Amino acid sequence: MSQRKLTPSEIQLLQEVLSADCKNGNIRLREGEYQFDLAKVIASFQLELHFPDVKDIIKRLYGEEKTNDIQFIRKIQTILKKMEKGNVVRILPKKNPWELQRYALSSFKFQDSDKNLIILATDQQLKLTQNMLQSMSTQQEISTAKLSNIKIRISICMLVFMVVASYTAIVWDLMQPIIDPIIFVPAFSVAVACSMLLGKILSGS
Repeated sequence: MSQRKLTPSEIQLLQEVLSADCKNGNIRLREGEYQFDLAKVIASFQLELHFPDVKDIIKRLYGEEKTNDIQFIRKIQTILKKMEKGNVVRILPKKNPWELQRYALSSFKFQDSDKNLIILATDQQLKLTQNMLQSMSTQQEISTAKLSNIKIRISICMLVFMVVASYTAIVWDLMQPIIDPIIFVPAFSVAVACSMLLGKILSGS
């Protein structure tokens, strides 16, 4: 399974779920029933830093063939909707209209409607996932910083080129017997503007 790049809001959501206290679930989570199995498999995805859609869940629980059964998919979606109303599952907004909705647990610990304590991940698993998440967050911050530096360098190169080109045009115009204002004025204006922008970028970096 390929890991999608997480957005800052998704990273924040995962951090909240990992640190969430035991929540009161308004449905029963009895082992062997659909609700428990679905909660357990969503937990396994989240421990891998992944928000599954309904087909991901069905494939892991019931196999590839079941992902083509439209009626079964609708049945699972109905149960997931009840689990959302029961404060167990969160349904995430679609990134694109053609994508399936993805799901997340609101916590890894619940007290269900029968007052049973349900723990869907061990402390060791939670700590490992937290470390993975922290590593991913740090890597994305480094990548963002590198991209920002590249953009700054490109901007500097473009501005330097514009300044050199503008001053070249100004010098060329001044060397002519008659100064052409149509060349001199725009070239001078561009040279001044680009020089100021270049100065701001260099002083900021």
